[in-house]
Amino acid sequence: MKKGDIIWGLGLAAIVAILVIPASHAVFISLTTHHPYIAGFIKFFILATMGELLAIRIVTSNWTIPKGWLIRATIWGVLGMAITLTFTLYSGGVTAAMDKGLLPGKGNNFLWAFFAALIMNLSFGPVLMIFHRFTDTYVDLRFENEKNISVGSIARKIDWDGFYSFVILKTIPFFWIPAHTIVFMLPVEYRVIAAAFLSVALGGILAFAKKKPNKN
Repeated sequence: MKKGDIIWGLGLAAIVAILVIPASHAVFISLTTHHPYIAGFIKFFILATMGELLAIRIVTSNWTIPKGWLIRATIWGVLGMAITLTFTLYSGGVTAAMDKGLLPGKGNNFLWAFFAALIMNLSFGPVLMIFHRFTDTYVDLRFENEKNISVGSIARKIDWDGFYSFVILKTIPFFWIPAHTIVFMLPVEYRVIAAAFLSVALGGILAFAKKKPNKN
């Protein structure tokens, strides 16, 4: 076990402690309730960044802070704000669809959560993943001193075959839809933090998928 393993583990334990200790838990609930966008930014800024660090550790066997980490973390924070809004939109939309009979299972919490997760991951999910892949690749090119960075040069750098065959066609049906079904079944104040914890897995999945072709 390396020193970085201990530091990363202690960081994760500290976040869990904030949710468990009554005093800090009360602050967490207040921030989440009264300042949802700020809370969403902070949650993803920290946890998604930890996910990317863990992914690098798994792939390279070393703890390395990636170039442009602050830009990457800020992008995650902005995505956290978008996810905060998205959770409300999809939960409310599925409720309205069930009330009008457009979806079956009105009054069934599991089916409600499943439909919310299903529709979100078949629409917003791919958009988020593609956006993140573009921004991540842009940061890579920027710190590789690439000149004349454009949408085309970014797109050519991305392994689209691996992205669609693995990230889209495998992780969405087999991981994200089941995982977000559970998240939607949680009390509303815990959904975004649960999604932020899942971003640890998302960072690992996206980084692994991006690095896998180079590794092979």
